[in-house]
Amino acid sequence: MAIEGVVDRLGLSFKSSAELNKVIDNKLPGRPRFERHEVMVGSEVYDLYFWDVIECIRALVGDPDFAPFLVFAPEKHYTNGEKDIRVYHDMHTGRWWWTTQVRTASTVAIVEIKTHRPNQEALEKDKPGATIVPIIISTDKTQLTLFRNKSAYPIYLTISNIPKEIRRRPSSRAYVLLGYLPTTRLEHVTNLASRRRLIANLYHACMGKVFGPLKPAGEHGIFMTSGDGATRRSHPLLACVVIDYPEQVLTTGSFTGECPSCDVDRNDLGEYDRTSPPTLRDLSKVLEALDSFDTDPAGFLQACAHAGIKPIVDPFWKDLPYVHIFRSITPDVLHQLYQGITKHLISWVTAACGAAEIDARCRRMPPNHNLRLFIKGISSLSRVSGQEHDQMCRILMGLVIDAPLPDGLSNARLIRAVRGLLDFLYLAQYPVHTDETLVLLEDALERFHENKDIFIDLGIRENYNIPKLHFARHYPLMIKLYGTTDNYNTEYTERLHIDLAKDAYAATNHKDEFTQMTMCLERKEKVLRHAQYIKWRLDGSPTPEPREWLPPGLELDRTRHLAKHPNVRNVSINSLENQYSAMFFDSNEKSGAFAFLFVESRSGIDLSFYAAIRSHK
Repeated sequence: MAIEGVVDRLGLSFKSSAELNKVIDNKLPGRPRFERHEVMVGSEVYDLYFWDVIECIRALVGDPDFAPFLVFAPEKHYTNGEKDIRVYHDMHTGRWWWTTQVRTASTVAIVEIKTHRPNQEALEKDKPGATIVPIIISTDKTQLTLFRNKSAYPIYLTISNIPKEIRRRPSSRAYVLLGYLPTTRLEHVTNLASRRRLIANLYHACMGKVFGPLKPAGEHGIFMTSGDGATRRSHPLLACVVIDYPEQVLTTGSFTGECPSCDVDRNDLGEYDRTSPPTLRDLSKVLEALDSFDTDPAGFLQACAHAGIKPIVDPFWKDLPYVHIFRSITPDVLHQLYQGITKHLISWVTAACGAAEIDARCRRMPPNHNLRLFIKGISSLSRVSGQEHDQMCRILMGLVIDAPLPDGLSNARLIRAVRGLLDFLYLAQYPVHTDETLVLLEDALERFHENKDIFIDLGIRENYNIPKLHFARHYPLMIKLYGTTDNYNTEYTERLHIDLAKDAYAATNHKDEFTQMTMCLERKEKVLRHAQYIKWRLDGSPTPEPREWLPPGLELDRTRHLAKHPNVRNVSINSLENQYSAMFFDSNEKSGAFAFLFVESRSGIDLSFYAAIRSHK
């Protein structure tokens, strides 16, 4: 823009980036600005930045791009006319939404857990005509720099009224950045026990400030207008909290080494009994202990210890309606399976077979388009990502299928244990589940537990008291409640760190960065919304109409994807017939091959297969 005449020729209303920012700030509509609140811990002050949670939910509900797909009522899907086999995919097909909306004795019996808070009836009974807006939140601390120890603690939010196939796409912008939590470690507090307690209370105080508006909105409802113009009395309810294990412990108030959802003793986490599934923690007992802070401060610590939680003052979920926090902790494929169970399994297999043997087998794996070749082996890898663990799982059975074990032990149990966990890993990621496939999921986990003693016999493990491995027992129930695991996976929010944390930090001068990051994101949001509005007007201001939609995996794909570039060139017609089984060429087709290619290439159709054809007379 510094070139003379460019601004006038383009008809721009600004001459510099500073003027452009003023135009964006003053003339483009957007959401309410980030709120900044100061939180004081002793003599230290920390900043909390967040958007109004109700306005974020209202923006998602009112987005016209989502209007044709939004779901506002729970549904029951079955595989047959007898309605004896349920189907689960999106959250509205799960049992949580149904029991929260319409609580009946049969639905509560089917769910097999206490799904409601004490003295709280189903929403439809308390507020007839209510529309539930299930909220999914995710938090995860991320590094902004490699050397300056800068980190961010973003909170992401979405609603499960939007189908999961749309939510999972970053380009759909179905997840919104709700705020940034303080990242302090409270190093000025020298007592470690006091520091841990203060960090937990600081976390819940900040989360309570962010999610406080959900209490009156969830109880009484607020009117929200969707993108198609329909207005409903909506009740935003916290449904799922998608976080890694350290945040699960921090959120629920449980202790490290325990299951954040159930009351199984930490020394029994490795036990497996299919006939007695674990039960969730008693929410009534926990709430009673938390309330004792006001009624019996002296006995507060003892009451919390008796309830099995840390003494946290006013957890953010305490007063939220229809929230059972121990049930809201959902499975996480990325951190629990790939970065948890798979990580352990690979280390056990490496210890059992020997690192040199495993690496040699990796080098001998034949090339394949769908597999990554670990030419240098896998034993020396560090900071392994979830994608790399995924690639390792694809070859793991091939690595151990005939691997010798020390002392002449049979590897049959090793193979069955590895296969059991791998079967569980892939079954858990089904986009659609039924009551029958959930039985297969439990069968796979049972096979592992029946053969896991092989690692104890080899001296690799002493026990299996691993919280992430234990949480695998909760997967069938959670899928029945909230739908399949691709409804709640931190893999989706990990991708958001790039756009909403790292890139935003890179746009600052690295001083007082969060103020600049929030300003940058506000401007970016305004520009995107304005571009969306312009596109809508250029398309003729169409009214969103409902579209026919099928569950993932059930769509009939009638398209074929062809490679853009052929992997073999100058192939004769005879070779196509003999080597590639392209039969039934007649003389006219052979002589007209070049003409066909010319016409198709001029029409813009990409037919790479035919690009390999060369006519030979």
